Amino acid sequence: MAILPLVKNGKLFSRVIEAEKEVIVKLSPQEVVNRSCSYFGSSYEGRKAGTRDLMGITHKPPIVVDPGNYMFFFPTASSTRQQCAWISHAYIQQYSAADFDNTEVMFTSGKCETIPVSATSFENQLYRTAQLRTIISARIEEEHRKMNLLLFPKEKQTNLIYEQIIRELGKP
Repeated sequence: MAILPLVKNGKLFSRVIEAEKEVIVKLSPQEVVNRSCSYFGSSYEGRKAGTRDLMGITHKPPIVVDPGNYMFFFPTASSTRQQCAWISHAYIQQYSAADFDNTEVMFTSGKCETIPVSATSFENQLYRTAQLRTIISARIEEEHRKMNLLLFPKEKQTNLIYEQIIRELGKP
């Protein structure tokens, strides 16, 4: 749900907040993101370039870590800054402005976390990530549609539709 920076004894670690648990990782948030991108077959730089090419975003770009599992994250600051956190778009239930230019985020798990970024900036990043998610999802759906046309030519599709209608009409 979120990868937050944590400084302990002068060293940068990550608090990784997942739906069921929270873990401390001996890597910076950026290193966690880099490894996650690599795990799913790309690099962080490649994911950034993809966002730039699709949307023209060059500053604090949201990224798709894994399109197959709809893993979209956005940074709360420049990824080169130590205080940059990464938030998963899919797990945000609601958010609101908090004191001292922070944002209170409620995740879908019910867990609340104060993030050191203004609500305006948070909202902008959230919307940009939603736009990226929409673009990627539309492209995936289009590819699935094309694949179905190859696998099920129109005659076969028409027969499948008629068979479905007949099954539906036969139900009580």
